[in-house]
Amino acid sequence: MNSSFSGKNQTSTLSTSLEGMPVKVLLVDDQRIVAEAIRRMLEDQPDVILHYCSDPAQALKVAAETFPTVILQDLVMPEIDGLMLVRYFRANPQTKDIPMIVLSTKEEPKVKAEAFALGANDYIVKLPDKVELLARIRYHSAGYVRLLERNQAYEKLEENQKVLNAELSEAADYVKSLLPLPLKGVVSTSWRFIPSKKLGGDAFGYHWLDPDHFAIYLLDVCGHGVGAALLSVSVINVLRSQTLPDTDFHNPGEVLEALNDSFQMEKHNSMFFTIWYGVFNKVTRQLVYSSGGHPPAILIAGPSEKVSQLLKLGTPNLVIGAMPGTKFEQQSCQVDVFNKLFLFSDGVYEIAKTDGIFFQYQEFVDLLENSSRSSLDDLDRILRQVLAINMGKPFADDFSLIQATFQ
Repeated sequence: MNSSFSGKNQTSTLSTSLEGMPVKVLLVDDQRIVAEAIRRMLEDQPDVILHYCSDPAQALKVAAETFPTVILQDLVMPEIDGLMLVRYFRANPQTKDIPMIVLSTKEEPKVKAEAFALGANDYIVKLPDKVELLARIRYHSAGYVRLLERNQAYEKLEENQKVLNAELSEAADYVKSLLPLPLKGVVSTSWRFIPSKKLGGDAFGYHWLDPDHFAIYLLDVCGHGVGAALLSVSVINVLRSQTLPDTDFHNPGEVLEALNDSFQMEKHNSMFFTIWYGVFNKVTRQLVYSSGGHPPAILIAGPSEKVSQLLKLGTPNLVIGAMPGTKFEQQSCQVDVFNKLFLFSDGVYEIAKTDGIFFQYQEFVDLLENSSRSSLDDLDRILRQVLAINMGKPFADDFSLIQATFQ
């Protein structure tokens, strides 16, 4: 056993690794005869280091220098009352969690109760039997080391979480940078995109395929995190650059079939995605569309705003990446003079209400219809209502909503 009666000769710091950490005892007692007796009890224990402080006024300083795993402290000392020293140890951030065994000359229930109330972990009438003293020291020291290990693991987890959050934020910014600018003209568009805290796999885009045909699409990759975002970005880049081989991008069903064959889930970390893809012909005013496992888009159209109806534009197709060689159905509709097309992911309505029940697709469609009949650009109004339903909390999934009108 090692010992330091000055409290200065064996100054140590807390190792970044707690494995194999020795039992370090700090004895605070003004009686050197007691210190010598305890030293002899512990001297044959190779993993126990004893530090001794005879001056209670220096106890906090010695504790800060030696990093004990357990403190033995007398209750009757000159200048500083032992119970007051217990209070000091517990008020000090460096020693507030270190186990404390108080030493007393006799069994006093009231003093014992007060010591425990102030934060002592144990009470021993001195001098105890060696076996008992060792057992108590090892028990409290092991508990403290486990606490340090938990704290260290938690700090590491927090550090990793900060790194992950930074990566998610960077990935979210990258996804946002790829989203298209709002349009004004033959086709007018606006959108709202709020990535979830964990970043979902939403992405969307639109562009002119040629002077007469306008493509618009929105997809949602399963899961959350950087992996889902990377897959969504890959798909968006393919659609924007039209790099699917032997694919007519004017044909939504053909586009989904090509995406399905190119992005099979076993080749992409078991991730699949849903998508809605449509093409508007400005000459014929026909909108051709196909969806793979995605919520139907909503078209509110008619000869005028007062004489219009709501259409759900969806096709009964599988998600993208589930089965190779799948055929994807497409449908079409005429777009009347007054029209508003809404594309969205399930993150806009799969939110828990105050009663704990999830907001449903049809409820969101009703909200969409009511809001869309009040102004040309409805997205902020809709977003405010959804935020109210979500009680202002961060969205559990990405919120993606596009509105398009065709002149």
